[in-house]
Amino acid sequence: MKFQDYLQKILNEEAQKHIDRYHVYHNAVHLEFLRNQKRIENPPQKKIKKPNYWKLDPKFNPFYVRRKSKSIAKSIARKVASGNYQPFSPYEKKIPKPDGGERPITVYQIPDAAISRVYFERLLAKNRHRFSAFSYAYRDDKNVHFAIQDISLDISRDARVFVAEFDFSDFFGSISHAYLEEQFGENGFLISEEERHVISAFLKDRPAGIPQGTSISLFLANLVCWRMDHALERAGLKFARYADDTIVWAKSYEKICEGFSIINDFSASAGVRINAKKSDGISLLTSKGLPAELASAKSRIDFLGYSVSVGSVSIKRNSVKKIQKQISYLLYRNLIQPLKGSKLRGLVIPSNDSDEALLTAISQIRRYLYGGLSGDHLRDYLNGRTKRIYFKGIMSFYPLVNDEKQLKELDGWLVSTIHRCVQLRNRLLKKWGYDRSHSFPFSVAHSDILEVYRAHEISGKRLLEVPSFLLVFRAIQIGLINRGIENIMNPESMDYDY
Repeated sequence: MKFQDYLQKILNEEAQKHIDRYHVYHNAVHLEFLRNQKRIENPPQKKIKKPNYWKLDPKFNPFYVRRKSKSIAKSIARKVASGNYQPFSPYEKKIPKPDGGERPITVYQIPDAAISRVYFERLLAKNRHRFSAFSYAYRDDKNVHFAIQDISLDISRDARVFVAEFDFSDFFGSISHAYLEEQFGENGFLISEEERHVISAFLKDRPAGIPQGTSISLFLANLVCWRMDHALERAGLKFARYADDTIVWAKSYEKICEGFSIINDFSASAGVRINAKKSDGISLLTSKGLPAELASAKSRIDFLGYSVSVGSVSIKRNSVKKIQKQISYLLYRNLIQPLKGSKLRGLVIPSNDSDEALLTAISQIRRYLYGGLSGDHLRDYLNGRTKRIYFKGIMSFYPLVNDEKQLKELDGWLVSTIHRCVQLRNRLLKKWGYDRSHSFPFSVAHSDILEVYRAHEISGKRLLEVPSFLLVFRAIQIGLINRGIENIMNPESMDYDY
């Protein structure tokens, strides 16, 4: 396939990706508006927004790019062939970080994003084998879950191990261009003159750093860490690196100090500072309850969205809080919000042992946890009556979790939270003159919720069954054994904010 034809194909794919996202957003806003019309009085007007940078240039607009893809591809292919290609100035924005501060993101015009993707894929295809086996980010043969599996299996072989945890400050934004360019001709990487020109074009007008938000930077991020990865391997150290998040472990304190020195040397050479606030440094990881001679001893380490201990993999505490916050929000907006304030806004008042708001809330929680599955789907899969299902709920972002105690606690938390919200809803209904204390679901005791809700059929279906973290976990475990990580994990695992 000629370069121009291939570029047009990638252009159309990039444009369609943005169009699909816009349609998902549009449909979600419309459905929410329809729900609000049924749920509350005087719902807010439906407002469909477009990204403000679409107005800056039509080549930010995916509908325009799809329509003009042939002529755009022809123009860019000519510029690349003559060595005159330069990306247009990107739109720059900052997004808040979970721990405070902001992360700069650059949004390139769709044709430039397509060129970036073409060269990323080309560079990765011929250089993939050069990257360390312990580098897991921005590759098509490894992912975050592979890293967690390797870490958990390795540290579980020892009751105690020394661990060094590091995070870099503004990793993408502070990489030294001189250090990066040194790597082009070293360590066996195959980079053509044309590819160097395209890379230089994306780095132009930047005193340091590589842009976040474009594919080619993903290859460069791994390239710049190659020397550090290789030094850790030569020192006989075990490690896992996902972009700039790095964990190193060793049986001896002497070895782990050597790992610290290697990372410190890389930091000085590449111009990337170690983030002292987010880096725990050297610790002793032990099984819970074992004596430890270091004050910085710990029983688990956090890496991305997971928390790994000797023999156990859990969801990280901050990630658990995000999950609980989302579920609490779904309950609040359906059960509580319409009854709050100085005026009753709820349009549907519970009656005849029925509460549509509770049904909506539980349905939304079920979709959040299970994707499009039901409890019966999961049980059929566990019992072998269904051979294959697809996991798309929140738990599919954590397929390697095996801490059943944590999942049982989350199930208990969910039941308690539903009970508290239903009882608060009961009190608010009384305030407006609707006493439903002696009817379902308000008369159900906390201890009876699981049984009674599941037995309460709607149109012959158990639509009020409370979803279970433990149930979907057990189904995912069967899927892991039968189909492997990549066929079970959520397809958006690479883009999820752990």
